[in-house]
Amino acid sequence: MAEHIKFKTDRLLHGGDYNPEQWLAYPEILEKDIELFKKAGINVVTMGMFSWSALEPEEGKYNLEWLSEIVERLYRNGIYTILGTPSGARPKWLAEKYPQVLRVDGQRRRDLFGGRHNHCYTSPAYREKVWQIDKLLGEEIGNHPGVILLHISNEFGGECHCPLCQEAFRQWLKEKYGTIEELNRRWNTIFWSHTYQSFDQVESPSPRGESMLHALNLDWKRFVTHQTADFAEKEKEALQAGGCYKPVTLNFMDDFDGLNYRKFKDVIDVASWDSYPEWHRKPEKITAVETAMQHDFMRSLLKKPFLLMESSPSSTNWQDVSKLRKPGVIQAAALQAVAHGSDSALYFQMRQSRGASEKFHGAVIDHYGGADTRVFREVSETGKALELLREVVGTQVSSSAAVVYDTENRWALLDSQGPRNIGMPYRETSQKMYGAVRRQGLNTDVIDMEDSLEGYKIALIPMPYLFRAGFEEKVSRFVEQGGIAIMTFWSGVADDTDSCFLGGTPWKLMDVFGLCSMEIDGLYEGEFNGAVPVQGNSLGLNRKYSCKNLCELVKVSDAEVLMEYEKDFYQGMPVLTCKKYGKGKAYYVCADMEQEFYTDVLDRIVRQENLEVPLKTIPEGIEVCTRESSEWIYTFVQNFNHQPAKISIEENMERWFGGDEDDGIPEYGTAVYRKRK
Repeated sequence: MAEHIKFKTDRLLHGGDYNPEQWLAYPEILEKDIELFKKAGINVVTMGMFSWSALEPEEGKYNLEWLSEIVERLYRNGIYTILGTPSGARPKWLAEKYPQVLRVDGQRRRDLFGGRHNHCYTSPAYREKVWQIDKLLGEEIGNHPGVILLHISNEFGGECHCPLCQEAFRQWLKEKYGTIEELNRRWNTIFWSHTYQSFDQVESPSPRGESMLHALNLDWKRFVTHQTADFAEKEKEALQAGGCYKPVTLNFMDDFDGLNYRKFKDVIDVASWDSYPEWHRKPEKITAVETAMQHDFMRSLLKKPFLLMESSPSSTNWQDVSKLRKPGVIQAAALQAVAHGSDSALYFQMRQSRGASEKFHGAVIDHYGGADTRVFREVSETGKALELLREVVGTQVSSSAAVVYDTENRWALLDSQGPRNIGMPYRETSQKMYGAVRRQGLNTDVIDMEDSLEGYKIALIPMPYLFRAGFEEKVSRFVEQGGIAIMTFWSGVADDTDSCFLGGTPWKLMDVFGLCSMEIDGLYEGEFNGAVPVQGNSLGLNRKYSCKNLCELVKVSDAEVLMEYEKDFYQGMPVLTCKKYGKGKAYYVCADMEQEFYTDVLDRIVRQENLEVPLKTIPEGIEVCTRESSEWIYTFVQNFNHQPAKISIEENMERWFGGDEDDGIPEYGTAVYRKRK
């Protein structure tokens, strides 16, 4: 693993994406911006990601003076810079002179110039031009004392199927499999007589060609991740070649399945992401939990504080509806990120663009340009709150629970052609399990199958269809040593090339869970079954729950059956089982159960196992998180209900921020309590 450069800040960062290149003809606006930033408590801005044509208007003719001057001017006014590299949107001259930089789609059609994020990651010409501009940025600006972090490109994504990428893919396959015979064996290419005679015959998946070899589809996605991570690594090396060795980040996206973000862990020094929840579409408590899971996913990449790199202070321009954030949501969203381990609350964008795609995306400073707008006032109040919470900078989140949410498993699961092609509820099941354990107030990591399970009390393992190498051993060892594993239907079905295991599932865990899967029933839309408790079950479950989508039929060997199916030909067969194995327990959920099922099961398990929780009672719609320093434990309590909430706290906890002794925590309010360790 690469050595990480430590990212340090002495305050919670507050600011966001700033595009001064759009305002170079208006120096009075640039001056006014700094004045407004200071009023709003802005202490950092991110610049440079979309500045290439202003930095290099013609090939080899650079103009970095304007950016250098703005970095200096901001620094003199107490505002730091996160310096971005401009590879996410290239100038037109580059595409015209080097057409190989334009992507080719799955239909084998080359793109025209336009948009952004549409370059070929393999193209030697593009890599060389990116290297040149990045190296110069490192030399000329990167070591300015106002630059605290390097931001490589912007929201990596997409894929290219050009001849350069095809050849790189074949080379990647040669390195992975060694011989074409081994590739044929692992990919099961004998199916439909798709056997290859040489690596030169392999093409990336295409709707015009091969798309039914699931192992090909899976390896192509892995290759796209590899090529993108390699591109990012080369950008980092270019900055360092320019003498700039400051910490590096990439801004990841919400639940993006085009890349396996865990493969970027060696590139970045601090994880960051862009959060754009659709507030007010669903009940706030649901949106809050969905967003919380993404925060914990990002934090878990490096197991240390992350950065909220982008969020909208108002509406967006790209979602179905440009819904305004209601009063209080800007601060609630910012402090939720901090509660889950972020050391920042940053926005897109600082000043609203005048024209083109993002002219109606929300901004701290809108087209009106004044400080007397509702959004500006709320951003300013958020800045004050972040300053009051400055003490939590750098503190850690210690988690007793983990959800195994694996990108490669997701790729395989959604490509498997059965047992339900109108929706495999992987994200939904993961979200329900995460929401249930978070309802107990337990800090929760969101990890993948390559991560260790050691140190956790509870491991929640939703739909692990594809067992990556050695995962079954991790689960077995975790339970044997005293852990509590809760695994669901459709587990351990295939290996890491998506070939099905022979001899029973969940593969090599049948003894641990005390059962064997026999069949799985896909349910139509609108079709439901139910789960009823077995009298005297060890968890004390006493009510019926509904299930949908998938119902697995298992044969129990030596596990306790806690709940059974209510109807259909498998009425009376197990829905929930538990087996004591070694020092731990292994629970198996056979169907796609409703949220209340998981909430009740986790509540009973946590109480039965006497697991330590931050608050004894957590009402619905209240989110509780803790961060720790060497001296203090900080407990964040947020109210995502539409009425004030009163919380019972421990006697040794002092109210440190927000809340009210008499009125409790208001709607969208945050209270922070602390106690000495």
